[in-house]
Amino acid sequence: MKPATFAYHRPDTIEDAVGLLAEFGDDAKLLAGGQSLVPMLSMRLAFFDHLIDISRLDGLQGIEQRGDQLWIGAGTTEATVGAEPQVRQMVPLLTEVTPYIGHFQIRNRGTLGGSIAHADAAGEYPTVALTLDATMEVLSPRGRREIAASDFFAGLWETTMDPDEVLTGVRFPQWSGRSGFAVHEFARRHGDYAIAGAVVAVTLDDQDRVSRCAIGLLGLGATPKRATVAEQAVIGQPVSEVVAEDVGQAAMSGLDDIPTNLQGSASYRARIGATMTARAWTEAVNEAMVGAVHA
Repeated sequence: MKPATFAYHRPDTIEDAVGLLAEFGDDAKLLAGGQSLVPMLSMRLAFFDHLIDISRLDGLQGIEQRGDQLWIGAGTTEATVGAEPQVRQMVPLLTEVTPYIGHFQIRNRGTLGGSIAHADAAGEYPTVALTLDATMEVLSPRGRREIAASDFFAGLWETTMDPDEVLTGVRFPQWSGRSGFAVHEFARRHGDYAIAGAVVAVTLDDQDRVSRCAIGLLGLGATPKRATVAEQAVIGQPVSEVVAEDVGQAAMSGLDDIPTNLQGSASYRARIGATMTARAWTEAVNEAMVGAVHA
């Protein structure tokens, strides 16, 4: 199928893009990499009179260290994020999840900001942003503001950005010390959206106790989720006494909106989610322990 007729706009600056978005209101949609939007338009699942192409705006590109955080421009491609050594050094979880995003052709065009703003519950970058307590930077005619990742995702394909706001960049905090990171997800085919998955970040203290833990879940609700019950259960515990399967089961606690669809029932997805969490936990802990030995 082909999309319905629309007017195409390619502004020269971020401010111009914001102005166009404010001018056209609900009749306009931003076009970043287009890897999610274009298929939806082609299948007539969405319709807009105006598309505002922000894919070539210089102000949305780049990767910079800012103190103990890593800033990534919203227009930076997923392929760039996955290949950048500075990302691997400061936010390794982004590097690890990137290969799970579609196929390399998609990653060459898709952008970090486009993925996060699309707010798909099975999206890898939205889940990492939530898990690591990232900060979203947005711009509107009223000026700039910041939105914590915990306040950003409102529902399936919905965020708390105002209709005239543009996501310009995302800041990810760096985890230091004896930290490990891992991602595990299950899909029927490589490149498909995950039926369920988990990302884990863990830090150990000098006595091999869990001093910090963050567990993110994808595909298990209308938005990415934090497994707060599981996180709280392991904090302060000797890592040798934490059973990975128990972490996986705890991660499923309180999930009351797991979707049932053609990929499986809610109970099936919960079992997969628990298993993916347990595997990611084990891998992240092993990485933290190996790093400690090498240190």
